[in-house]
Amino acid sequence: MTASDRMHELETLVAAHQRGVWRFLRFIGATPVEADDLTQETFLAVWQKPFEQRDEHATGAYLRTVARHRFLMLLRSRRRRPEVQNIENAEQVFAATAGEDGGDDHIDALRECMQQLQGRARSAVDLFYGDGHSRAETARLLEMDEEGVKTLLRRAKQALRECVERKHGRKPG
Repeated sequence: MTASDRMHELETLVAAHQRGVWRFLRFIGATPVEADDLTQETFLAVWQKPFEQRDEHATGAYLRTVARHRFLMLLRSRRRRPEVQNIENAEQVFAATAGEDGGDDHIDALRECMQQLQGRARSAVDLFYGDGHSRAETARLLEMDEEGVKTLLRRAKQALRECVERKHGRKPG
């Protein structure tokens, strides 16, 4: 295989799986910047040591495994612990909930569900998750106490989770 063929193969692999690998890294606790770097490192590692691609499912699983190992190495170097309780099972959970495409269907469903979220719940979600305000700042902006915002966010997340599960035909719970 020529260098040009290998480069084309890498470009095809990245185009097909980059979003899914990045989302998986975020799912297991990488920051957005870490996910950017680790995604690149994952594809570079695969390019340096090519593997036999069998199908999309197997390729996605292999790339998530490489990404998970890279993330764990990063955590060890920074003396951090993973935020995900059982990081070894995270790939299975991610694949089951997000799918091989990295969750495009899930994200589309979440966007639809977000449109249904209204009032203070929508404002709290937008301020806390969308704008990145702290819980204290969100409480101040909504003229609520911090515990009230915590409860509101928990209920909003539960409502969104149930809505997404209904859209995917799964029983909420």
